[in-house]
Amino acid sequence: MKKCYYDVLGVAKNSDERTIRKAYKKLTIKLHPDKNMDDPDAKEKFQELIEAYEVISNPNERSWYDSHREEILGGGPGG
Repeated sequence: MKKCYYDVLGVAKNSDERTIRKAYKKLTIKLHPDKNMDDPDAKEKFQELIEAYEVISNPNERSWYDSHREEILGGGPGG
């Protein structure tokens, strides 16, 4: 099941660009696969983090994500 990108980044839905970037940088260091060799899911978690940041840091993508979030996460129509 997909996770909410805001939860992946650990930020509120109304966070500004600076807060999002700061959270992302902190998590890239923490979740990098090279630092988590004991975690078999490390690579997937890291990819999920990158995907979340790419969407939430882009104003157009973020707007689309916000308007379709419930459907994406499986709680809306067609989910």
